[in-house]
Amino acid sequence: MNQQPAEVPVQQVQSPTAQARPAVGSIAAHRRWSTAGASADLAPDADADLDAYDDGDGVRTGLPEGRFLDRERSWLAFNERVLELAEDPATPLLERANFLAIFASNLDEFFMVRVAGLKRRIATGVATRSASGLQPREVLDLIWTRSRELMARHAACFQQDVAPALADEGIHLIRWPDLTEKEQARLFTLFRQRIFPVLTPLAVDPAHPFPYISGLSLNLAVVVRNPVSGHRHFARVKVPPLLSRFLEASPQRYVPLEDVIAAHLEELFPGMEVLAHHMFRVTRNEDLEVEEDDTENLLKALEKELMRRRFGPPVRLEVEESIDPYVLDLLVRELKVSDAEVYPLPGPLDLTGLFDIAGQDRPELKYPKFVAGTHRDLSEVESASAPDVFAALRERDVLLHHPYDSFSTSVQAFLEQAAADPDVLAIKQTLYRTSGDSPIVDALIDAAESGKQVLVLVEIKARFDEQANIKWARKLEEAGCHVVYGLVGLKTHCKLSLVVRQEGEVLRRYSHVGTGNYHPKTARLYEDLGLLTSDPQVGADLSDLFNRLSGYSRRETYRRLLVAPKSLRDGLVSRIHKEIAHHRAGRPAYVRIKVNSMVDEAVVDACYRASQAGVPVDVWVRGICAVRPGVTGLSENIRVRSVLGRFLEHSRVFAFCNGGEPEVWLGSADMMHRNLDRRIEALVRVADPAHRAALIRLLETGMADTTSSWHLGPDGEWTRHATDSDGRPLRHVQQMLIDARRRRRAQP
Repeated sequence: MNQQPAEVPVQQVQSPTAQARPAVGSIAAHRRWSTAGASADLAPDADADLDAYDDGDGVRTGLPEGRFLDRERSWLAFNERVLELAEDPATPLLERANFLAIFASNLDEFFMVRVAGLKRRIATGVATRSASGLQPREVLDLIWTRSRELMARHAACFQQDVAPALADEGIHLIRWPDLTEKEQARLFTLFRQRIFPVLTPLAVDPAHPFPYISGLSLNLAVVVRNPVSGHRHFARVKVPPLLSRFLEASPQRYVPLEDVIAAHLEELFPGMEVLAHHMFRVTRNEDLEVEEDDTENLLKALEKELMRRRFGPPVRLEVEESIDPYVLDLLVRELKVSDAEVYPLPGPLDLTGLFDIAGQDRPELKYPKFVAGTHRDLSEVESASAPDVFAALRERDVLLHHPYDSFSTSVQAFLEQAAADPDVLAIKQTLYRTSGDSPIVDALIDAAESGKQVLVLVEIKARFDEQANIKWARKLEEAGCHVVYGLVGLKTHCKLSLVVRQEGEVLRRYSHVGTGNYHPKTARLYEDLGLLTSDPQVGADLSDLFNRLSGYSRRETYRRLLVAPKSLRDGLVSRIHKEIAHHRAGRPAYVRIKVNSMVDEAVVDACYRASQAGVPVDVWVRGICAVRPGVTGLSENIRVRSVLGRFLEHSRVFAFCNGGEPEVWLGSADMMHRNLDRRIEALVRVADPAHRAALIRLLETGMADTTSSWHLGPDGEWTRHATDSDGRPLRHVQQMLIDARRRRRAQP
């Protein structure tokens, strides 16, 4: 989803005396890092040779410190780009409301995980200086300052821009005093019938300790007075999370649920005088810390940790800016938050509720409707109403690009056909996230119940989907599937599916390697790539990898795969170094990368060396990026772009010119420590020349100056480029792809 202004000067981000932290498990070339100081413009030492990276024998990198942008600052810049889409009048109105909700949801998760983790490391004394050179406390101060600015902008965008614009279109988001008497009477009836019965006021006094405040819940802090004694008392009323966030008072007129509760507090405190009420919201540490002694106990350990997560310490307190100082002091004291963690905002709090408003059936206020079609290579072999995926794959590989190519008539059809086909003997599948009513899970269950051997790698530690994945794991086990949870200490994040089919006297393996989850619903919103193939080498690789995940195989090399944590980082870095050799030999060379995140120091340093050697390096990144492009003597040959829009850019692609014989890889891995060191990730080499050419064109289009995008500067600032020099809108890559699919379907 978007971006803009600078918050921290480049001098504050770099630290000439900082010692950068090596990535866990990184290649030998990064075992020892340079201790040389950086010059003011981040140029490397004057006498440093381009080949002076560490080869394991203590050779210095020849690269300056301060060359990495701060990860947390970069994430905040990403969410700012989301906010810019909400602020942009050219964005359809209900989509602007949606982006406001996305911004709020993103920031919630950032505090629950990143800020909570940073605070925990500081408290336990294990936090170290970041690769950007900032001390942990400096990073935390930066987060508090910058997030406060962004939250203020977010609230202003809603109050001053989006809400009035919605009203102009007949969608009124109003407060209780703005309702008519008839509307208030209607909502009073609703309150008595459906809201009052589920409310539980909790008093705070010597007999009633301060109640536990659950994370992300909306709450009313209520001050009441006993008319007999004259004593004031504090109480907390939780806004029921399972009720609608905005209630419809009359057609297209909506009021926040908490306003309705606040207007009827006397019903909750009969005989008492209600003096004041104030909304507040707490964000807690909800990251998981599971001790993985063995996989047998992992399921129970995770369930226990999920219960503990509900009681994580607070990391943020949002309050209405009109809150009484006495009430605020009480909340700060009881919740044990610092002043820096308090965020006063204009109401209403928690604008994630705008997801419901954005979901209204007003197509004229949304992006034009787009329905994905069946991939042309599959539509040519339709059997009855569904494509015959196996027949198509015997003819050629199929490169899928979702959501432009339908997920349901490709990947989902592949698994459903495999489940129903009597010639299919086995299905092996990874599941990281899937939908609540998953047809993927249903297909696997059908396959197991029909006697096929079904192996499912369920990653039950997928963040915030842990409970759902535990449910799926048990449901699959009950159906007779072999369910495993991967390797101890590693998340299984790769997106793999393998089907083994008896065809005459031979067994043929059909494979899918993707960049996105097997999730039919998000496949309509996330941009992802996938390769369907019957290539024997890919099938053999997936068989070996599944055997490693389910058994005791120690295989670390593959035919057409790069697999983390053993070979993926090394494989990419060696290919970047190979581009340097090609360039020096006078052969064509380039490096092109499309990822969600680009922060791994070893990969970034390899790109810096390529830039220093004169190799063009393009990085298309959706979210966080530690690269400083355009620095003289270091990265003047590196360009970094970001694209956000109606679809969430999610695919990962790596292209190398390879002296004129391009090599292209796609898969699940982002360039982050967690992906390369603590996850099972897989990239597959794309063999079909036409597919390689299509992916290279995609990368070129995303990076083109004629494409609407954000450009990253050496100071860490992102600048939006949405119009040309004459003020005409630049084309968006997603719209180009939509138009291309529509033209293709229109052809006879």
